[in-house]
Amino acid sequence: MQVGIDPPFHLAYCTNIHPGNGWGEVFANLRRYAPELKKRLSPGRRFGLGLCLSSKESEELLQGENLERFRRFLAEEGLYVFTLNGFPFGPFHGERIKSAVFAPDWRDPARTEYTLRLIDILKALLPEAVEGGISTAPLSYRRWIRRDRRDDWEAITRQIVRVAERLIRVERAEGKRIHLDIEPEPDGLVERSAEVVAFFEWWLLPAGAALLAKSLGLSIKEARASLLDHIRVCLDTCHMAVMYESPEAILERFSKVGIRIGKVQISSALEVVLPDELSTRLKLREQLQPFAESTYLHQVVEEKQNGLYGRYPDLEDALAVIQAPHARKWRIHFHVPLFVGSYGSFRSTRPEVRSLLRLLQGKNVTRHLEIETYTWKVLPENLKVDLTDSIEREYRWVVRELEAASLPTRSSARE
Repeated sequence: MQVGIDPPFHLAYCTNIHPGNGWGEVFANLRRYAPELKKRLSPGRRFGLGLCLSSKESEELLQGENLERFRRFLAEEGLYVFTLNGFPFGPFHGERIKSAVFAPDWRDPARTEYTLRLIDILKALLPEAVEGGISTAPLSYRRWIRRDRRDDWEAITRQIVRVAERLIRVERAEGKRIHLDIEPEPDGLVERSAEVVAFFEWWLLPAGAALLAKSLGLSIKEARASLLDHIRVCLDTCHMAVMYESPEAILERFSKVGIRIGKVQISSALEVVLPDELSTRLKLREQLQPFAESTYLHQVVEEKQNGLYGRYPDLEDALAVIQAPHARKWRIHFHVPLFVGSYGSFRSTRPEVRSLLRLLQGKNVTRHLEIETYTWKVLPENLKVDLTDSIEREYRWVVRELEAASLPTRSSARE
């Protein structure tokens, strides 16, 4: 649905919220939840969806009449799709995923072929005069690639350029602009805004532009501009907060290079302030244990007393050394609900979400917003409530924040 002013945003929730394996189960979830959410939240307007499809599901959706049946469902129910989540290649629920969520990475043509299928799906679903976006993995998992492995970076660049070429051809032939949005994540090959900039400046724009210019008969200048149009960033507010990055610094850093944000994913991380007393820390460890679940990676970035930062690949690793005296604060990659600000002794990074939403207001940064709290099934039992009600509360919190952010603009306009 469209919310906010100057400019209005397309707001969706990512359907990776719903457990399912195979297009049949995905479609059943959409039929069950999406019409009811539209009735509650957007009864008189179209209601947007952020569709999440695994590689297998993308293949199934393109078979037979499945895509046409889905298009009819969207039209009949007043729904539309403007963004796809192409990060998880395989199943995303019901089994141990951890670092496998990054596989195959962008060195592997299988990742490219999957993304090309998503382009075919989105161009068929995208409404007229609406841009489309596909978010994707942060190139690879940090522990799989050495920084000095030139061959790996060249392979990644070639695969990204293959996708950019398809996106440009789609726009030329059909007038539909779709962008691929690289999503920085803790322990991803790109996890901070400076690393995103480095990839663009060292690899995508110089080497990638040369490849694209040759394949499409463009000048290097035209190829660079086309890459910046079609390869963008998915800025996840949970990931941003875990890395202790300020939204102001990110937007400024990207703006200087011409990197555009294709989508903002709205979600909160878990924040834990660590007291000096060992006994209190041990109690916190007991309280955090239910969050150390076995499905997803929950990377931890630790702020130390000396102003430096420490890293743990998963929450279990951090809990084993919670008594370390130098630690002052943890931020944990665990997507917790937006409508809850604190969890007993813990709090969320919701203030960082609020800061970014206010920065977006009145600026042409992005028009795509997607709520992405996907951890409902693995939350501790006391935080699990009815899923439809929970998604509605997430929406209402975001809409209230966008309305609050627009008030100064309205006030100054009246003056």
